[in-house]
Amino acid sequence: MTEKTDVRQGTLALMVLKTLETMGPLHGYGIARRIEQTSGDLLAVRYGTLYPALMKLEQEGYVSAKWGVSDNHRRAKYYALTSAGKKQLAKEAREWDRTTAIIARFFPQSEEAS
Repeated sequence: MTEKTDVRQGTLALMVLKTLETMGPLHGYGIARRIEQTSGDLLAVRYGTLYPALMKLEQEGYVSAKWGVSDNHRRAKYYALTSAGKKQLAKEAREWDRTTAIIARFFPQSEEAS
């Protein structure tokens, strides 16, 4: 069985925004589970990391939050992507693509590496 990896610093906000764009409003537990599921269960989302990130995204205006009732009839805070969050997601996705392209230059996929 593969050991789960913690989410790398600086990537959680991007994954949260993309998850909300894809899935629509979700509570924190749902966001964490979806990120883990999307990673093929290779990532572990820690609540001590997730909730401060959600709070920061809310303070920045990228997500909105409101209380609702979960599927198991418990009170839960639901997070949704705002229009500012959509713009930020597009910006961060461009930056991510650029950064990964730069890093990839250090690890060329050559026949010698085989």
